[in-house]
Amino acid sequence: MGVDTTAVQRTVRRLWDAEILPSLREFVAIPALSPNFDADWAATGALDAAVGHLRAWIADRAIPGARIDVVRLPGRTPVLLLDVAATEGVPDTGTVLLYGHLDKQPPVGGWSEGLGPWQAVLRDGKLFGRGAADDGYAGYAATAAIEAVRAAGGAHGRCVVLLETGEESGSPDLPAYLEHLGDQLGRVSLVICLDSGGNDYERLWLTTSLRGLMAVDLTVRVLRSGQHSGLASGVVPSSFRVIRALLDRVEDTETGEILIKEMHVDIPADRAAEAAASVAVTPGAFRGAFPLADETKPVSEDEVELVLNSSWRPTLSVIGASGFPEPADAGNVLRPFTTLTLSFRLPPTADGQAALAAVRDALTSDVPYNATVELTRTETANGWNAPALAPWLRETLDTVSDQVFGNPWRTLGLGGSIPFMGLLAERYPEAQFVITGALGPDSNAHVPDEWLHVKQAERVTEAVAHILDAHARLAAP
Repeated sequence: MGVDTTAVQRTVRRLWDAEILPSLREFVAIPALSPNFDADWAATGALDAAVGHLRAWIADRAIPGARIDVVRLPGRTPVLLLDVAATEGVPDTGTVLLYGHLDKQPPVGGWSEGLGPWQAVLRDGKLFGRGAADDGYAGYAATAAIEAVRAAGGAHGRCVVLLETGEESGSPDLPAYLEHLGDQLGRVSLVICLDSGGNDYERLWLTTSLRGLMAVDLTVRVLRSGQHSGLASGVVPSSFRVIRALLDRVEDTETGEILIKEMHVDIPADRAAEAAASVAVTPGAFRGAFPLADETKPVSEDEVELVLNSSWRPTLSVIGASGFPEPADAGNVLRPFTTLTLSFRLPPTADGQAALAAVRDALTSDVPYNATVELTRTETANGWNAPALAPWLRETLDTVSDQVFGNPWRTLGLGGSIPFMGLLAERYPEAQFVITGALGPDSNAHVPDEWLHVKQAERVTEAVAHILDAHARLAAP
């Protein structure tokens, strides 16, 4: 290892205790909702406040050779960019792009007593609050890793920290920013993303695949206006029954298997082996990660199958509905329409556009009773499958895992999506990827009681510092 492990650890711990945690707690208080959840984000100003908060903190670090910019394209969410020149004498190993995001999921209700989405609470090494783990800590960790390398006498190539503000909305503005910043970014040879995690907090986890997504609002309309159910039922088909019939075309209700062939791929042998290895090292972690109600069982007792289901097989979740009154307000009315929001997760290598076309055909052809079907708010994003690790990176991960975590590193496929990774893989096909982070299966991202494991975030920061140093020394072409 080229840089002194003790010196890196000392610097990282000091930064987290004295500098990062106080500022991160203030960041939690900013309701920086992603644009999908705040249509008036430009007027609300919370995204700008989040960018301004991180910009001020980074500026106070006074890193030599650093330039901080807030990049704004017309009509698009802002991007915060920290550009740090390589340390003296480092050969051109390309740009290291360190990625995170500053936008947040909605607050949602149901937080535990004493906790709240915009209230940072530190308990037993856990920092609670919306955006603490997903993904507010990432900009701090990336900056601190650069600072730690320098403080420990190590080296790094040119580093660019890119913090966007639309990830939770599918990163719709990032393609435009990548095009706009292409010349400035130059040749990206290493991507480090801190918006992920693993099955426990005892080792470094690398995400090796990300599922894609496809979402659509499906509306079935049978009446121009609601009618008395006692008079209309038996004459007018129920919009809910029609929509049930349509959903049976895309999903097996007994097993949950998706019936659209365009959504399936052959699972690569190495990814299947990784799933088995991750289950072997953390048995029960995946099956027990979710708070099942009462006697509810997972869809399989085989934990490896559960991992593959959530990383390499398509799924459907109905995540929203419209056209229904609250039960207490439900009168005897045959409703004129039913709308469901369908959220499909796609295998990493599936073609999202082909999947959307196949679903459109399945849901709009030969509709029962010739009911009106509308598909609106369609969204697609392809997934990502990591390239093979370069020898220098694999060797570095082995050493870092031993010295920083005391356990071997492991890999897993992530069921969620980070659209930026697919975009970068297309633009920089020769780049290496380190997709990692401090989140665990119980970090509650997107739901009540989101929390960050502070010590794991420290260790991840240390690991990034060592990877930056190794990249500078070993990755020259």
